[in-house]
Amino acid sequence: MKLLIQHGRVVDPVSGTVSIQDLYIENGKVVQLEKDIRQEADQVIDADGLVVCPGLVDMHVHLRDPGLTYKEDIFTGTAAAAHGGVTSVACMANTDPVVDNPEQIRYVKDKAAQANGVHVYPIAAVSLGMRGEEPSDADALKKAGAIALSDDGCNVDNANLMRDVMIHAKRLELPVLCHCEDTTMVEGRAVNEGSVSRQLWLEGRPAIAEEIMVMRDAMLAEETGAHVHICHVSTAKSVDIIRRMKKRGVAITCETCPQYFTLTEDEILTQGSMARVNPPLRTAKDIKGIITGLKDGTIDAIATDHAPHSAEEKSRPLTRAPSGMVGLETSLAITLTELYHTGKMKLPEIIKRMTYTPASILHLSSKGRLSLGSDADITIFDPEEVWTIDPEQFASKARNTPFAGREVKGKVKYTIVGGNVIYQDR
Repeated sequence: MKLLIQHGRVVDPVSGTVSIQDLYIENGKVVQLEKDIRQEADQVIDADGLVVCPGLVDMHVHLRDPGLTYKEDIFTGTAAAAHGGVTSVACMANTDPVVDNPEQIRYVKDKAAQANGVHVYPIAAVSLGMRGEEPSDADALKKAGAIALSDDGCNVDNANLMRDVMIHAKRLELPVLCHCEDTTMVEGRAVNEGSVSRQLWLEGRPAIAEEIMVMRDAMLAEETGAHVHICHVSTAKSVDIIRRMKKRGVAITCETCPQYFTLTEDEILTQGSMARVNPPLRTAKDIKGIITGLKDGTIDAIATDHAPHSAEEKSRPLTRAPSGMVGLETSLAITLTELYHTGKMKLPEIIKRMTYTPASILHLSSKGRLSLGSDADITIFDPEEVWTIDPEQFASKARNTPFAGREVKGKVKYTIVGGNVIYQDR
């Protein structure tokens, strides 16, 4: 397959440059990158006025497969990814059964190979059954294809277990992705501890529950030398802790999600269960801290924490509904709307946090780049197109998003994997 992309505004997240160039792709690789390429091609895409960048890398996705496929499966999840310009996803282990053994790793990889081409990289559980009692066999899991370890969805409360896992992970060069919330402080609680929880007469999930565990895991990373990655950072103080620990030379990285630099806890008052996520939506002060962390590089990556649930589950009362929202099909648009079009961040920095940096954290050396010889995983989007988020149009099985009906600016036009167009906006 020979593909020619012409007149695009090419963003290189490694050099931070933006330039008008053509790309010529052959056998799944970028073989020419320059102006006015004149080559015969099987397909020509006129990208005049569009942005061409590496395919987005989402390092935090729940595909719900195996076992919870009424919510999502690998086929629908990767279709949603393609619609959102995401060419590589790392999927979490909190399925049923838990991905804590090589057989489940192979299941995910084999099923993904039958999907639409989006790369699926399994993340294995830190502990057996994600119970936080006994470590999984990290050696066997890595050999089977796991790219990281995480009990995401559950905090690993046992500090001794987490320390042992980090020592082992350091030897294996596996990052450990941490869901940071002290279970004893948040269990059974639906919303942030603050003005909204008080209005609703509910016990809240305090910010300190996250911050204590961010500090603990950062200290364990410092002591063991392991690479620790903090998932879905949601508070300004968490950002401050990570910033300080980075300055100390600790091998710590982190991510946040669009909801944490866009929505506050007040969303609960109008959207109820649809705005219940984990960790919870916080305050305007926290949003300011998150954006500052993105701008100064403390926050390394923007992920989705794509967490599909059925309509029945999300229609339950706030205190009984599951936490989570889908995000694969909206993350780029929301991020462009909130950070790029407001002038808070420049386009190359946004793209870097959605491509090159998450790929680097997960040691996916062939992903997140757009240069001569790189894999032809490419996203092409119109940064100026305005559209309204309509969950009924999602490729995902799930519709649970608090962004329904929101007008956004920036739309994916083509998603390309290995030089093949797997999604085109009609």
